[in-house]
Amino acid sequence: MRFLFKTIIFSAIITIGGLTVLTGCSNSPKKDKKEKPNIIFIFADDQCYNTINALGNKEVITPNLDKLVADGVTFTHTFNMGGWNGAVCVASRTMMNTGRFLWRAKAQVPHLDSLAANNMMWGNLMQKAGYDTYMTGKWHIDTKPQNCYNHVVHERPGMPNQTPQGYNRPLSPSDTTWRPWDKKFGGYWKGGKHWSEVLKEDAVAFIDSASKKDKPFFMYLAFNAPHDPRQSPKKFVDMYPLENISVPKTFLPEYPYKEEMGAGKGLRDEKLAPFPRTEYAVKVNRQEYYAIITHMDYQIGQILDALKKSGKLDNTYIFFGADHGLACGNHGLMGKQNMFDHSMRPPMIVIGPDLPKNKKIDADVYLQDIMATALDIAGIDKPSYVEFHSLLPLAKGLQTKSNYNAIYGAYINFQRMIRKDGYKLIVYPRADKVLLFDLNKDPLEMNDISEKPENATKVKELFADLLQLQKEMNDTLDLKPLYNKIVQ
Repeated sequence: MRFLFKTIIFSAIITIGGLTVLTGCSNSPKKDKKEKPNIIFIFADDQCYNTINALGNKEVITPNLDKLVADGVTFTHTFNMGGWNGAVCVASRTMMNTGRFLWRAKAQVPHLDSLAANNMMWGNLMQKAGYDTYMTGKWHIDTKPQNCYNHVVHERPGMPNQTPQGYNRPLSPSDTTWRPWDKKFGGYWKGGKHWSEVLKEDAVAFIDSASKKDKPFFMYLAFNAPHDPRQSPKKFVDMYPLENISVPKTFLPEYPYKEEMGAGKGLRDEKLAPFPRTEYAVKVNRQEYYAIITHMDYQIGQILDALKKSGKLDNTYIFFGADHGLACGNHGLMGKQNMFDHSMRPPMIVIGPDLPKNKKIDADVYLQDIMATALDIAGIDKPSYVEFHSLLPLAKGLQTKSNYNAIYGAYINFQRMIRKDGYKLIVYPRADKVLLFDLNKDPLEMNDISEKPENATKVKELFADLLQLQKEMNDTLDLKPLYNKIVQ
């Protein structure tokens, strides 16, 4: 005898308090689908890792970034790989949105429209996963943001317009031609309202609209701040009296290899302050740098308030980072076109509903790991072309070791760098020079120990590791002649 088993559903119609309800039971009950989390990426421009009060710089005022530090996980050793031209931010942002390492990202620049059309950019991947995607602020990538995001507002260029008065200053305390709050110079004031304030208003408006919808959202909020011209309202500049601004311990009137490393007197960023550098000029530049960071922090606070008010905070991951750091007076340099930590390392913080609070992680990571992490949070299988790694295992304590055996750095064909096992080797091929720093003993990179006989083996080992990294990175700069010369 054969028995046929069928799924049986029992149901009944009952009335409770005048409400008619269909009740039933099944052998395969439907489970509630977990709501996808929202993701917000807040992106600063030119912000060094050590410009947040809660992370040790007591001169800078950043109450809202401090709160992010307290509420989430800070990756204290985050790096950008460098750049293929003076606008290092172009490489950083292209890597962020394509998921590819430096030179492979560069190779994709002519094809970004095609990548977007094939749903291969970050914003496209989030859209495909069901996210309502939103972008406002700095873009600086060779495809239109509209190709990647559902909503685009106030797309900004690489930087606000500079003026001749913004360079080579101040020459002395009496040099007051240029003031950060003077709107006649345009820049961040172009259009009548500071760009950081416009971005804040854009973000708040979108959060308000998203609060009325069930669809998860992904926001790409890219400030131009604190990139020069470092303009902010006077009350923010007044928060930083010059007598309270320190000159960096690494201050130099001029960096000895500036021309050979491609960061000399002709580089736009380096023209911001006079040559030779003076302590006064450096202090004024740092005053304006801190002021625009504090002004941006204030806007971030209002974005966070809007998110809390919307009721979406408890199901939202927030990332804060910057495309790279900035010298701003360290080592006699003003820009980011160098391999020192102040220019290679941005801040990076992530908060989320299942992440620990006030946690610091010193494992080496790359800034662009944010993109891979967002895909992980969204439940997107990481495409094979995305080379960066999710930060979630590190953030949750499931992993302690870095995903990278060494950190790689490059600037055009002027500089190369490897950071490994507590040491950093910087190579200036046009000067036939290498620098070696013991980062545990010398975190500010002030004492080159490359020529000490006892460090010859370390130089050789790191240089050999750098050559191997070049192969892995598709880096075509030939450093072997210098390697052979150095290790002889």
